[in-house]
Amino acid sequence: MKVKDITQAIELMAPLYLQESWDNSGMQVGDPESEITGVLLCTDVREEIVDEAIERGANLIISHHPLLFRGLKKIVGRSYQERIVTRAIKHDITIYCAHTNMDSAVGGVNFKMAEKMGLKNVQVLDRQQGTQLKVVVFVPIEAASQVEKAMCEAGAGRLGNYDSCSYSMNGEGHYRPLDGAEPWSGEVGTVHHEPEVRLEVLANKALCSKVITAMLKAHPYEEPAFDIIALENSDKYAGLGVIGDIEPQNAHDFLEKVKNAFEVKTLRYSGNLDRKISCIAMCGGAGSEFIGIAMSQGADVYITGDMKYHEFQGNEDRIILVDIGHYESEHYTKEIFYDIIQKKNPNFAVDFARSETNQVKYL
Repeated sequence: MKVKDITQAIELMAPLYLQESWDNSGMQVGDPESEITGVLLCTDVREEIVDEAIERGANLIISHHPLLFRGLKKIVGRSYQERIVTRAIKHDITIYCAHTNMDSAVGGVNFKMAEKMGLKNVQVLDRQQGTQLKVVVFVPIEAASQVEKAMCEAGAGRLGNYDSCSYSMNGEGHYRPLDGAEPWSGEVGTVHHEPEVRLEVLANKALCSKVITAMLKAHPYEEPAFDIIALENSDKYAGLGVIGDIEPQNAHDFLEKVKNAFEVKTLRYSGNLDRKISCIAMCGGAGSEFIGIAMSQGADVYITGDMKYHEFQGNEDRIILVDIGHYESEHYTKEIFYDIIQKKNPNFAVDFARSETNQVKYL
């Protein structure tokens, strides 16, 4: 199996276009065409994890957090990133990460958190908005299926657990080929009437260019007519954080379950624990920016990491805010990677990094 076989499987679930603009998910170091000898899974790429990969004969490290957020101007061993890059290249180790694309994917980091807490009716908390386009193209009837297939293979027509989604309506197109034209149907200088299909498909903005290129290649016309329409719809299948339901229960008891589920000995919180709760919102990593959204959607509890002191204040009567730590909220991402790879090839050697620890210590 090659590196690209696994990375493509990860990106099928969590496409890179879902990542935030500031992020750097994807291939960090290495060759996607290299044959894999073993895979090591982690949350952060540290020097000791690279050493462990060498010791265990694994030449692919998959992490949640990127090793590189910004470009390296020099690689002279001054930082741990520079030392890791040097050591990885020297030992032919590939490093790949899936960060905010995995945060924003259905079934990703936040859905794993919801699974750990037994949430029901789970939905995306902060949905991506304005990321979808509608591509409309007019195609002669006999070529409609091939054009539709080409666009969907390029990534259009995906809606939740469905693909190849499209809409078509029959009509008639009119055109007159001028001198120099080479019409697929009709004659130069004569108005031609062609039975056509109006074909509509959804496409993410990041895939639009690829979809249009595929459409033009498959279309029989010399000059196809098509529209690209911006949509303001929110995408319920992509975004950060989740919200869901639990059986009504005492808030204090629930927070004890949170500690057990995420393996934390202590957590920070604000709000009244002497009440029943039933609606839970959560976001892995640093998610304090979604406190307002959680409240507006009726959450009784909001769980995240990296909350600042003043962010706990002012809403104690409306919501219980819980900070379980950044690493603690996301370290189960390794399980997502493991499941994807095992589904791809159940006999492949995949291990969790034994040397990984939370870099933030508690005394």
